[in-house]
Amino acid sequence: PGVVNVIGGGVAYDPAVGLGEVLELRKRGVKVDAENFRLSAGAHLVMPWHKRLDAAREKADGKNAHGTTGKGIGPCYADKVSYRGIRVGDLYDEAWFGERLRINLEEKNKILTQIYGEAPLRYEQVFDDYRRHADALRPFVGDAVTLLHDSIAAGRDVLFEGAQGVMLDVDLGNYPYVTGSNSCALGVPGGTGIPPRALDRVIGVTKAYATRVGAGPFPTEDHGKEGDRLREVGREFGTTTGRPRRCGWLDAVALRYSVRSNGIDSLAVVKLDVLRGFRTLRICVAYDTPQGRVKAVPATAPGLFAAKPVWRELPGFDEDVSGVRSMAALPANARRFVEAIAEECGAPISLVSVGPSREQVIHLDAAA
Repeated sequence: PGVVNVIGGGVAYDPAVGLGEVLELRKRGVKVDAENFRLSAGAHLVMPWHKRLDAAREKADGKNAHGTTGKGIGPCYADKVSYRGIRVGDLYDEAWFGERLRINLEEKNKILTQIYGEAPLRYEQVFDDYRRHADALRPFVGDAVTLLHDSIAAGRDVLFEGAQGVMLDVDLGNYPYVTGSNSCALGVPGGTGIPPRALDRVIGVTKAYATRVGAGPFPTEDHGKEGDRLREVGREFGTTTGRPRRCGWLDAVALRYSVRSNGIDSLAVVKLDVLRGFRTLRICVAYDTPQGRVKAVPATAPGLFAAKPVWRELPGFDEDVSGVRSMAALPANARRFVEAIAEECGAPISLVSVGPSREQVIHLDAAA
């Protein structure tokens, strides 16, 4: 009660997907209305051509495809920075929206038909669909920037949640194998209108191992039975696509880079329970590269492709940790592994999850 969920202006928002989620929540008996859900008028809309272009480019790239989700995110952000974007608030000025739509379709239909051999999109169909979306979204749309500032001024707690991660950030990540936005703590000011000084704590979230969806360098990936086991036990399949995630061991080099670049105050280490039964647990603490051993993430994708992990190996644990609620009660080897993560990445750990439920959490500041 009293919690307001806000989608900020930095988000690429697909109204068909968003409204589908609203309907699904309501079917489950969850109240969703203007009191507890707000959508920034400044959020950019995912349009039909974004998804069409996403799929067509992936198909054309063949073996060099990036492995995107196919949800049109990259093309949406490309339109945003090339002044072609359409924002949520644009839907409520029919003439303005219609003109923005016309300009886009004149360009995008040429690309779809002449470059990719795809069928064109019909103006009337897209116009009518998005006007219907506008009517359904109207109760939720507003000035999210003012709402957030007023909430902070009133002393309310405000929690910002990012998606994906630092190594997928368009500026800080393994470019070009990234998403289209700043998907880390640095994206909060630009994506919400809240100044950096308003953030009083940054919590990084990392699995006790490493995963990746799609193409791109992954130095600690395990291509053998242990990687398969991590995927099976950890249920590592893409949230959006359902694709099997690539799995491997924790990369403290990338984690240390994330901690430093984001000003992370503490870490939440999740899925520790997935590591039960492994004889040896591994943490990558450096890379061997053609230029020598380094403890920093190479600046280019080819550099990271060439990097070989330098391992710190620790003994595994066989005990069931799902019922543990304090660090002191963790098996010694599990506790040493968590402590090694903190040591290698340079940030304290404030939370450890030992199972999928909200209750299966160790709060270190409260641990005995």
